[in-house]
Amino acid sequence: MTTVENPIRDKSYIFAVSIVKFCLRLQETKKEYVLTRQLLQSGTSVGANVEEAQQSQSRADFTSKMSIALKEAYETRYWLRLVRDSGLAPVVSMAPLFAQTEELIRLLVAITMTSKARR
Repeated sequence: MTTVENPIRDKSYIFAVSIVKFCLRLQETKKEYVLTRQLLQSGTSVGANVEEAQQSQSRADFTSKMSIALKEAYETRYWLRLVRDSGLAPVVSMAPLFAQTEELIRLLVAITMTSKARR
């Protein structure tokens, strides 16, 4: 069985793993649970909605799931900024997460715009 390449699915999954590891480190080192819970929830939700979109029943369903994934990516960026600006984690250690977030946002914007245009 061959696997079809799916960049958004792969990137959102890798991002979710990165978010989980980052949140676990913050919980262990800073004993911070409130912000990490929010970040963990939104950061992993991006990939969950992308995965769910792969099994959508219609174009409208696909667009809806991808739009939700995009909203979760924006929310994740908010929580990352809050963690960074609160001084809970070194800015340098967060740079890859910000880069991944921005890449996901760009991809999801393109996907949702294309999907909406094809209706």
